[in-house]
Amino acid sequence: MKQPDLPDTALVAQSLSLFRQRAPLIHCMTNDVVQSFTANVLLALHASPAMVIDADEAAQFSAIADALLINVGTLTSTRAKAMQAAVESASASATPWTLDPVAVGALDMRSAFCQRLLTLKPAAIRGNASEILALSLQQVGGRGVDTQHQAEEALAAAQHLAQRCQSIIVITGEVDYVTDGERTFAVHGGSPLMTRVVGTGCALSAVVAGFAALPGDRLQHVASACCVMACAGSQAASEAHGPGSFIPAFLDALWNLNEEKLK
Repeated sequence: MKQPDLPDTALVAQSLSLFRQRAPLIHCMTNDVVQSFTANVLLALHASPAMVIDADEAAQFSAIADALLINVGTLTSTRAKAMQAAVESASASATPWTLDPVAVGALDMRSAFCQRLLTLKPAAIRGNASEILALSLQQVGGRGVDTQHQAEEALAAAQHLAQRCQSIIVITGEVDYVTDGERTFAVHGGSPLMTRVVGTGCALSAVVAGFAALPGDRLQHVASACCVMACAGSQAASEAHGPGSFIPAFLDALWNLNEEKLK
């Protein structure tokens, strides 16, 4: 297997600059636990978050948004119908959408639902190694949001899934891997503190959704989204005294991020 490439800092800075210039409107159908944090992360990056969850409104709104995020963390039957309507509307209007398959493989309803959504061709999918393995291989098992695998263990499955769905796949872990099935990037950085607060992974999915909507090289843009979050996490951890002080430091790091700090 070809060794993954490292993202070019200058290209990451270009993607971040383009993201800020465009200030994308990102429709986040995400889980109840992380809505506020996700919105704050997007606002810190100059994007515009919106959380529209009614089925009729969600379908209408996804057609006018720049990007759509589907996060199944707190999935219900009613919410699944709204998400399905939003994805179908997004597909019809060429709005790129991103899937966060939280706990896929561990629970039946969300596993079947996400498999159905895959037929509607997400622009990107972001999950941990166990979620990506379950989604790609249609396996069952796992411990919900906790991964039982290292990111590199899921790389071959991610590449297969990327080719099958024509999507960009992000596997998050100590090292993040971003692949379109042919090219692969490895993104280093971040901090263990990012796993000690609620919502950094879900917020990354929202950032990935926004970057995936940028014009140009989608793989490069999505890898840049991971670099941005990892870099901000590293910087915040160097200033924080624990999880409580990490969150404001993380938002400030996103706000102040530039090419020099990315280096």
